[in-house]
Amino acid sequence: MSAQRAELGEFLKARRARVAPEDVGLPGGGRRRTPGLRREELAQLAGVGVTWYTWLEQGRPINASGQVLDAVATTLKLSPVEREHLYRLAEATPMRLPRTTDCASEAVFAEIVEALDPLPALITNTRFDIIRANRAYNDLFHDWHQLPCIHKNLLWCIITEPAARAQLLNYDTEVPYIVGRLRSAYAEHIGDPDWETDLERLQAISPEFTRLWSRHEVAACTPRERHIVNPVVGELHFTVTELAIPAHPDLVLFVETPADDTTRARLPQTRREPADRLA
Repeated sequence: MSAQRAELGEFLKARRARVAPEDVGLPGGGRRRTPGLRREELAQLAGVGVTWYTWLEQGRPINASGQVLDAVATTLKLSPVEREHLYRLAEATPMRLPRTTDCASEAVFAEIVEALDPLPALITNTRFDIIRANRAYNDLFHDWHQLPCIHKNLLWCIITEPAARAQLLNYDTEVPYIVGRLRSAYAEHIGDPDWETDLERLQAISPEFTRLWSRHEVAACTPRERHIVNPVVGELHFTVTELAIPAHPDLVLFVETPADDTTRARLPQTRREPADRLA
C-alpha cells in the first residue's frame, strides 16, 4: 500500500465519521462503535459496491473514476477544497502543474517583498518555511522567532514560541486554518523526505499539532483577519492576504494590511532601530 493510498483511506475515514446518519436521511439513534456513517451505508448512498468502497478506504490500488469519486464526495458532503483533495489523493487529477521558472527568479523576491514596506510581507513555501520577509514583518513579529529552530517556519513558530501563542489573539482559529492549508498542500508531497521529516518532528514536539493533523481537515486560501497584541503598542488587527506566485507554484506571498485606522496609526510604532535588528 502506497503512502498516497494510505492517506486517501485516512481522509475518507475521517470524513465519513463526520457525517451523521440523520444528515443523509437515515434513521438516527442506536449504538455505534464509531461516529458517523458505516461503510455499507455510505456505499449504498453513493451507489457503489461495499467491497469496492472498503478497498478504497483500505488504500488498495484500485481504479476510481471521476464519476464514482464525485458520488462519494457528494455523499460525504465534501466542500470544494475537500473534493479537490480527494481527487488528488485518488490520482484522478494531475498531481501538479509543470513548473514555469522562466517567468521570475527567486533573486528578485527580496526586492519585491521590501517594496511592500511599510506593510508586513513575507514569502513562504507551502510547508510555511519562510523564504523571504521584509523589515516591516521582521520588526512586527520579532518576538515570534526567538527560539532556535532547524529552519524558520511560520507554523512551527506560532505553535512552539510562547510569545507567539500569547500575542496571537485569534490563535484558536488561526492555527487550525494553517494546519488545514498544510494538509491540503501535503497531498502533492506525500513521500517527500523533507515533508515527512518535518511532520514527524512537529508531531514529536507538539501534541496540539498531532491532534489537529489527525483530523484530516483541509482548508482553501481564505482572506482573513489576524488579531495580535504587540508589547509596545497594544492590539493590532490585520487583513491577511495570500497571493499565488504562478512561476513558483510552491510559493505564496503573504501581506498583512491594517484592518482599521487604529492599527494603521500604530503600525509605525512597531518599527525597531537598526541597532536592535542586529542584536
